[in-house]
Amino acid sequence: MGHTPHELHEEFPGQAGKITELKTRDTHFAETAEVYHELNRTIHRIESGLDAVADAVLEDLKKKRLALKDEISGLLAKA
Repeated sequence: MGHTPHELHEEFPGQAGKITELKTRDTHFAETAEVYHELNRTIHRIESGLDAVADAVLEDLKKKRLALKDEISGLLAKA
């Protein structure tokens, strides 16, 4: 499938070290990041034409991804 856009290290440039650290020491952050990654890959498969869903479903998935990104941003800011 190649490069998957919207990976966390791209969304939060310069914070790769902090992301890695939080994944190892903060269970909630690690679980949230994993859900984000799974959802992001699902969206990428749909946008790449590998999976088909209704437009409304794709929009809902994108909203969930954005909410997770906001949560991750908040967790990074607190760390």
